[in-house]
Amino acid sequence: MQLKQALRHWGTGSFGSILKAELESLPAGTLPLHQATTQGGIVDDSAISVSILSSEANNIEITTRVGIFFTEIVAGCNCNDPPLETNGYCLLEVVIDRTCGEAHVAIIPD
Repeated sequence: MQLKQALRHWGTGSFGSILKAELESLPAGTLPLHQATTQGGIVDDSAISVSILSSEANNIEITTRVGIFFTEIVAGCNCNDPPLETNGYCLLEVVIDRTCGEAHVAIIPD
């Protein structure tokens, strides 16, 4: 995944909002949110919400911790039960390479 706009804005007051916008506009299934489901459901990440928690950098990379709010859809108990939508949340570490903007994302365990 590429987060070049966020990289360009590192060190400015707009870094957080640019990173938030880039993460929220990623195609569905890009972030590893399926690893954060708690009820065996599937992730509906069509409308995620990102909260930037902290950021730091060295000469090689920018490391940011973000909170992600998403919807988990859990199948009903039998054929007549509608699926249940529950709120999901997880912490992610986003590491952006300062030379090219390539980013790696991992779930931060509770």
